[in-house]
Amino acid sequence: MSDDRELRIALREGPFHVALRAAVEARGLTLDRLRHRLEERGLRVGMTSLSYWQQGLRRPERPESLRAVRALEEILILPPRSLMGLLGPPRPRGRAHGGGAAQGAVSCSSILEPSRALSALLHDLDGTPDDRRLQVAGMYETLQIGPDRSTVRRETLQVVRAYEDAVDRHIIVYRGDLGCDVERVRIRALEDCRVGRVRRDGPTALVVAELLFDRALRTGDTQVIRYELADPSGVETTEYERGFRSPAGQYTLRVGFTPTTLPTRIRRFARHEHGPGEHDHGELTLNAHHAVHLVTDSLQPGLVGIRWDWP
Repeated sequence: MSDDRELRIALREGPFHVALRAAVEARGLTLDRLRHRLEERGLRVGMTSLSYWQQGLRRPERPESLRAVRALEEILILPPRSLMGLLGPPRPRGRAHGGGAAQGAVSCSSILEPSRALSALLHDLDGTPDDRRLQVAGMYETLQIGPDRSTVRRETLQVVRAYEDAVDRHIIVYRGDLGCDVERVRIRALEDCRVGRVRRDGPTALVVAELLFDRALRTGDTQVIRYELADPSGVETTEYERGFRSPAGQYTLRVGFTPTTLPTRIRRFARHEHGPGEHDHGELTLNAHHAVHLVTDSLQPGLVGIRWDWP
């Protein structure tokens, strides 16, 4: 089957990510070239977003993303609204679409979207995406962005509460940006836990790991854990998001930047699990220590994060 015929079928039948991938292949353009063509039109879309769009790991929903889709129709020489029509209304964010970690939280990139790879990794650790035996009572998370614009270090201090007896671990999920080498990602237990089994999936940049407790919790018991995740892949990043599959207590996120490499604009954002798109788009200002932070209380299922633009 020719590329043009595949493209016609994909544009007619969808879904969106299949049609976009077929159009890119038919026109012989790289993602980097697409990104450059969008920038020429004043539209900034990262390589990670373009890759996730054509893999079906994320769908464009924000207004600027939808403007980029309309521009892609012109760049890829497609009929007007051929891609836009495949998006339809905003996708519901219910439990059936889950990609959350066992026992409450998962971080990084499109965490509420379906993921067969994530389900397979969790299954390998005898876990499930909707395991809610633990809930987050409080969390403080800090990221350091290096001079190469990559996340060089992430440290998390977390308090979890058991909602069943005999809970003896917490499962964390990390999804790196496009180009992440999952074999180089390292998790280090710092306080009151130890690292158990670790599973990785290169094509989706997913890492799933157990943090083991020194005892089995009973219902109502709490556990404090502190751990560090390092990703030395050197991949440029423009956002960080943390997802919660269950209601949670206070969450604090701090992002620090290298003084010689500072972003031009920083914004916070959030999205409810059942909500149509993002909200809470407040601007954030760097302090004297070249850092920003956000604090949220009584979180409902969904995600919260910080996004920034590089000069």
